Amino acid sequence: MIYSSIQETVSQALNKLYNIEASAESIVLQKTKKEFKGDYTVVVFPYVKQARKSPEMVANELGQYVKEALADVENFNVIKGFLNFEISDSYWTAYANTIATDDRIGLKDVDTTAAPTVIEYSSPNTNKPLHLGHIRNNLLGWSVSQLLTANGRNVKKVNLVNDRGIHICKSMLAWLRYGNGETPESSGMKGDHLVGKYYVEFDKHYKEEIKELQSKGMDEEQAKKEAPLMVEAQQMLKRWEEGDKEIRDLWERMNGWVYAGFDETYRKMGVCFDKIYYESNTYLLGKELVQKGLDLGVLYRKEDGSVWCDLTDAGLDQKLLLRKDGTSVYMTQDLGTALLRHNDFGADQLIYVVGNEQDYHFQVLKIILGRLGYGWADKVYHLSYGMVELPNGKMKSREGTVVDADDLIEQMEKTAEEMCGERGKNDDMTAEELQQLYHILALGALKYFILKVDPSKTMLFNPEESIDFNGNTGPFIQYTHARIRSIVRKAIGEKGLDISATASVTTINDKEREVIKQLHDITSVVEQAALAYSPAMIANYTYDLAKSFNSFYQDTPILRESNPARMLFLVRLCNAVSLAIKNMMNILGIEVPERM
Repeated sequence: MIYSSIQETVSQALNKLYNIEASAESIVLQKTKKEFKGDYTVVVFPYVKQARKSPEMVANELGQYVKEALADVENFNVIKGFLNFEISDSYWTAYANTIATDDRIGLKDVDTTAAPTVIEYSSPNTNKPLHLGHIRNNLLGWSVSQLLTANGRNVKKVNLVNDRGIHICKSMLAWLRYGNGETPESSGMKGDHLVGKYYVEFDKHYKEEIKELQSKGMDEEQAKKEAPLMVEAQQMLKRWEEGDKEIRDLWERMNGWVYAGFDETYRKMGVCFDKIYYESNTYLLGKELVQKGLDLGVLYRKEDGSVWCDLTDAGLDQKLLLRKDGTSVYMTQDLGTALLRHNDFGADQLIYVVGNEQDYHFQVLKIILGRLGYGWADKVYHLSYGMVELPNGKMKSREGTVVDADDLIEQMEKTAEEMCGERGKNDDMTAEELQQLYHILALGALKYFILKVDPSKTMLFNPEESIDFNGNTGPFIQYTHARIRSIVRKAIGEKGLDISATASVTTINDKEREVIKQLHDITSVVEQAALAYSPAMIANYTYDLAKSFNSFYQDTPILRESNPARMLFLVRLCNAVSLAIKNMMNILGIEVPERM
């Protein structure tokens, strides 16, 4: 690539002209600002002191050296200490011809022999259906997996289902108390929705019991602990850990309802996993690690029987690992799962896609794994992301004030249908094709709206904004792709062009150059996004590419071009853009339609 050639040549020039040792990688090459002429800029200020010359003189001498050394550098100009290189049209047209039919543009081949990167995402509780917060988690986890794969990493996608604990006992107990034998079949509800209904039901009756105890003079904290429903739920958890058959049978039955519901929602979202772990299988290994920690003296047992880790020397506090009744906590099973997962895959890295409210949890997990003697503890990485909020505030599962994932997808599909109807351009599509289009647009809008936001930021979700066909949205990019595919189809079908043939064109205009330059950046964008674990960088790159294409398209009568060689070049450039959009949107888990 031309920028690496410029870096290497500037490095040589610094050494030859001024005896300055600077590696090619250390030469910072920036895109030239739009108000100046040029393609790439080197800031020479860091070298003027050693060169003992003015910034302008250093820039001119370096520019002259590079121009003479590299045929693709057509010219240069100097603005104070900024050296701007102008790249020849022949370089850009040659590059455009190289990528015109490359369906792997922007993607690297995966090294399947390398130790895998294991990414955990989703990690739902089996006491409620997936909601908008889970959607961000799943879409982010899937997209980061795709992003690392696009960068050549060997990735394994895993899910840890939190299928045991006090939360599921609450739903089970409420179903026993108030369910009257209701099932997904008898109610017509998805299984995860039905179990979630009883989680809310538990909370409603639990709060009533707390109020009643408070009315008798008990303080709130004590009332929360001694409310009969909570006491019974804790007893149920203990019976579950002791293997009580009646409790285990009910647990398996209700979890089965939930898994069927989850699978349907995952299918709608277009996400999947290479392996699913269950907390009910991993917490026992976690307990073994707790015992190992006690034996090593890195954990300690209090008088009431509970087990803790003292982290005060690390600037933290004391962390509970086993309750006084012997039941485990989240940290217990996460220790077991980490070890199991590392051993299962021989993982190079363990990435956890979990909300930022768990930052402390993963900080503690790494420390405890390290103290237990696992040298790979430093390979644990928490991909922390911000919460999703609504215009009316935060969601609360216990109170049932959540945006259900299934309902949201259904509503997005209806909105897509309405907007397509308003555009009135789908008369040539069958009813089945239209339904598929509405689904693709709905999921594209949802995924893009969520993934275009930097993962670390809390985001405000507005469904109406997400599905607009204009602006920085998924449907805008999807429509751009469909428009390009229409151009290519017409060029082949009506004009008889063979787009596999190289176009002999050596000059381009500014808008064509801008599109080619953006395509030229695609590999480095994928690399940078992978390093940052940021699908947002891919989303915003793709939007900028779509914008540049549309600007070029508005000014260019592609299929009315009188010069056959130039028409072929323009169509091949269109084809390259469509391939780039398809690959980048695929990293985001978004389909792009061939027509709209």
